[in-house]
Amino acid sequence: MPDPLRPAVVLLSGGMDSATALAVAQSQGFSASAISFRYGQRHAVELEAAAIVAKWAGVTRHVVVAFDLRAFGGSALTSQLDVPKDRPLATMSEGVPVTYVPARNTIFLSFATAWAETLGALDIFIGANALDYSGYPDCRPEYLQAFETMANLGTRIGSEGDRKITIHAPLLRMTKSEIIATGRRLGVDYSLTRTCYDPSPEGHACGHC
Repeated sequence: MPDPLRPAVVLLSGGMDSATALAVAQSQGFSASAISFRYGQRHAVELEAAAIVAKWAGVTRHVVVAFDLRAFGGSALTSQLDVPKDRPLATMSEGVPVTYVPARNTIFLSFATAWAETLGALDIFIGANALDYSGYPDCRPEYLQAFETMANLGTRIGSEGDRKITIHAPLLRMTKSEIIATGRRLGVDYSLTRTCYDPSPEGHACGHC
């Protein structure tokens, strides 16, 4: 068990997975600082949810970092490509989906690592889920392990002494039902979250996952 109030950085999108990862971090005794990203995503309503979840959870600090990946496109989340809907479960694990944003988690984790280093934090939490029928390469266990290795090679805090950065992905091998069960056990209020890539103008989920 980590020491009480040990600092950690949690990637907080405003969706159910990241809200659960935040709750897990806090349940393990970490003092969580949350980081969110405004990257030109079509579902920017998630940032409103992230702010609400961060306040509700009582995080130490919540920052929103802005940059625009629409300059590159290449994803249904940062371009005019349609978000796929009503797909059979059997097809959801076939290849990398059009909702994959090129190198998104690498960018997110790099920002989180930079902030963690300034905070003296060695622990970073991400709500990545490898069993999400998604096919996202930057949610796979080998990717997260490789990023952790890189973070320890490329930062002062990781390269000096015996202190090492750890990338935590507590939901990595959970099903969605297991994630919800974990969050409910930890008291997560999922009504505060938003987990839709193509919400209505009012921010309501499309209902076609």
